[in-house]
Amino acid sequence: MAKSRRPWIICCAVTAILLIIIIVTAITLYFTLFKPKQPKITTQSVTLESFSTNLFDIYDTNVTLGITVGINNPNYGGFKYENSTSYVTYHGDVVAVAPVMADTIPARGQHSVGTTVLVIGKSLISNPNFSKDRGTNILNFTSTTTLKGKIIVLKLFKKKATTYSSCDVSLHILEKNATSVCRSKVKF
Repeated sequence: MAKSRRPWIICCAVTAILLIIIIVTAITLYFTLFKPKQPKITTQSVTLESFSTNLFDIYDTNVTLGITVGINNPNYGGFKYENSTSYVTYHGDVVAVAPVMADTIPARGQHSVGTTVLVIGKSLISNPNFSKDRGTNILNFTSTTTLKGKIIVLKLFKKKATTYSSCDVSLHILEKNATSVCRSKVKF
C-alpha cells in the first residue's frame, strides 16, 4: 500500500510546486509588466476654426475651436471608455461642452480624439475678465475631460479606471491661432 501512495504524493507535490511557480510568475508580471501606467495625453493641434464678432452687437461673438488630443497608452492592456463630455471653461465659467464618443485605446498604442467646440459669445462677455483679456488679445480657456472605463489585459483581467485630463488653451485673437498645455492622471 505504501508503494501505491507514493506516485500520488509525488504527483501532488509536483502539481503544488507548478501552481506556486505559476502564481509567483503571475504576481510578478502583474506588479512589473502589467502594472497600470499613466497615459500620456498631448494636444496634437488646437485650431481656431472661426472667430466672429459683430461690431454693433458685442454679444454676437462666437469662437469655434478644433481640438485634437493624442492619447498614448503605455499599458499592456487596452482601455475601453464610455461616452463622456468635454467641458471648456473661461475663468471658472463653463462656456462650451462637447461630446466624446465611446471608443477603445489599444494596448501600447496611440489614439487621437478630435472634437469641435463652439463657444457662445454671451457666456464669454458676461465674465468680468473678458474686457481685460480682450485688451491683451489672448483668451485663456481650460478644457477638462473625464473618461470612465475599463483596462482589459489579455481579455482576462479587467480593472475599472478613470482618466482625468485638463488642458490650458490660450487663444491668440490677432494671430487667429491657439496653444495649449495638457495634464492627465488615472485613478484605479
